[in-house]
Amino acid sequence: MTSLPIIDPNTPQPSAAGQSGDSGEARGRYSFISLGCPKNLVDSERMLGLLNKDGYQLTQDTEGSDFVVINTCGFIERARDESFAAINEMLELKRQGKIKGVIVSGCLAERQKDALLETCPEIDQIVGVFGREEITRVADRLVGNLEEQRSVFRPAPVRALSDRERLRITPRHFSYLKISEGCDRLCTFCAIPKMRGKHATKPMEEVIAEAEELAADGVRELIVVAQDTTYYGMDLYGEPRLAELLSKLNQVQGIDWIRLMYFYPMYVDRPLMETIAGCDKIVPYVDIPLQHINDTMLRRMSRRVTRSSTEELVGMMRDVMPDLNIRTTFITGFPGETDEQFLELADFIEKQRFERVGVFTYSKEEGTPAVKLDDHLPEELMEQRREHLMAIQQEIVFAHNEAKVGQTMDVIIDQPVPGEKTAWIGRTKADAPDVDCVTYVTAKGLKPGDIVPTEIVMYKDYDLVGVANGPAK
Repeated sequence: MTSLPIIDPNTPQPSAAGQSGDSGEARGRYSFISLGCPKNLVDSERMLGLLNKDGYQLTQDTEGSDFVVINTCGFIERARDESFAAINEMLELKRQGKIKGVIVSGCLAERQKDALLETCPEIDQIVGVFGREEITRVADRLVGNLEEQRSVFRPAPVRALSDRERLRITPRHFSYLKISEGCDRLCTFCAIPKMRGKHATKPMEEVIAEAEELAADGVRELIVVAQDTTYYGMDLYGEPRLAELLSKLNQVQGIDWIRLMYFYPMYVDRPLMETIAGCDKIVPYVDIPLQHINDTMLRRMSRRVTRSSTEELVGMMRDVMPDLNIRTTFITGFPGETDEQFLELADFIEKQRFERVGVFTYSKEEGTPAVKLDDHLPEELMEQRREHLMAIQQEIVFAHNEAKVGQTMDVIIDQPVPGEKTAWIGRTKADAPDVDCVTYVTAKGLKPGDIVPTEIVMYKDYDLVGVANGPAK
């Protein structure tokens, strides 16, 4: 979750990637709460850029704002609960007269549409995922006390929307780069296609222009995201074109690290991995959610892969890139999962020794095919299985970390340790922001965005501890 008005002090306001509006008096003051995944964060930054360009002033003081925008997540029940908690908190401030209006946007708004106004009638305006480009009109209506329309929903675009001219809320040195929108996969547990529409590729020239804009704004690490990254180009060019895109991104001046997220297994092949291995800026890290390994579970999930093909894929990836760090996720408690099938998954994780693993319990999502499957499991059993897998992975991560002691690794610095002058929090090439581990670095004179060679001297549970042993890059 990213919640404004907490804004990173190293992010200029406004940044070069979100140009300032007119220099006159602000049209209104607002605060912003961004929830959910990095794709949603990009949408938040685009709306912030549009509001800023139109003369609205972002404030760190929620109380006294003309309005608050809450960009929600509606993916699973836990995310919806978080979204409703934020909505209810802001509506309470409105009741108390501390803010004037509440705008709700994003995936929860898209999923529930006008029914959300029936659930929370005090919401002033709701904006669907693809209504984000009209956020300034929505704000104008609210500030101008015009109540003829309270919702904006637009169909998913045939081509992905531009994400340029954002007002970024990540630290200045890294940014998410969304290369496509939506998803054509029909995984039986997932409601994303209902909220985000079909896959829509962002034209290659638009992606490169955006990357260059971000680099000019101080970005050193680009984190490539999409609902289905490996499907990039299929709708627009008639074939996957991710390898070509990555080769071009690798040439963008000013970018030092490129990190790849959200690979679907089907379109990961040796030529793509060889392209990745040959790009010096792409870090040896791939996020590839596998979800399960048992063939029956994979069929019930409609993943369109098998255990055999998955094992061949992982083996090929490590063969091409021996230093590769693989991040993956799994679901426990999918309907019908037997003890035997679960233990097969546990054994697979133990043998594969993935560097990074996330485990989620199955979430029963209205409107998805999995809801109609038989043999739904109790929540308590699903959670027990999740904890079992995480205990296996904990031992694996600790062993990986122990092997790193004594090595020198490049670390990108994210922030100082609060209250310390010579201690910093950063990440190795094996770690994405927010979801992975961190590395604590002792050094003088560093700043966020520096990339510093660091000797790892110890590990503390999931995290590494090191001392800088060379100048920052």
